[in-house]
Amino acid sequence: MDNERILRETLRYLGYRRERPDSRVEALLAECRRELDRAVSFRHVKREMPLTLTGEAGICTDLFMTESRSLAKNLKGCDRLLVFAATAGIGADQLIQRYERVQVSKAVVIQAMAAAMIEEYCDSLNREWKEAFRREGRYLRPRFSPGYGDFPLECQKALIGGLEAGKRIGLTLTDSLIMMPSKSVTAVIGISSLPADCFVEGCEACGRTDCEYRRE
Repeated sequence: MDNERILRETLRYLGYRRERPDSRVEALLAECRRELDRAVSFRHVKREMPLTLTGEAGICTDLFMTESRSLAKNLKGCDRLLVFAATAGIGADQLIQRYERVQVSKAVVIQAMAAAMIEEYCDSLNREWKEAFRREGRYLRPRFSPGYGDFPLECQKALIGGLEAGKRIGLTLTDSLIMMPSKSVTAVIGISSLPADCFVEGCEACGRTDCEYRRE
């Protein structure tokens, strides 16, 4: 994984923009990274399936049917879909809960760093898959998660259930659609026989322009 990117994203989540942390914060960051490296256990599961797009927003797969203009735009030109789920495991949550009781500042840093680590884990998987599919003459679109744009968060149920994520990687969903462990990701990735000219993902794909964590 890209350690520099993990640090950069951690600082962004903590509210740093162009300024650099002082030596005290740098030491705290290094300490939290060491503890997280011992606590996390990354796992993932994926599944490929047919994809049908109808009209400007209709999306039909083996796992879910929904209406989403933003997702349909992302999947334009695709006839297959890769669905995946990934988690950092329960260890990160346990660290956060422990330090929330005894050292809140450390809990905040661990929270941010664990989020950056699971995103980088997903990015590293996506890079591997992108190269593997390209060798087959197929091309992957950027990943798109429930909750981005107008892609309904309720689709989490179908993704996690269809992937058997609870049994296979220990990832479940609460009644209020919160993933457990919390440092987890679900997403879909379009598969096309044609390369895409534009790659839009993450903050750039999300319609929440008022989010305090949005990349500039």
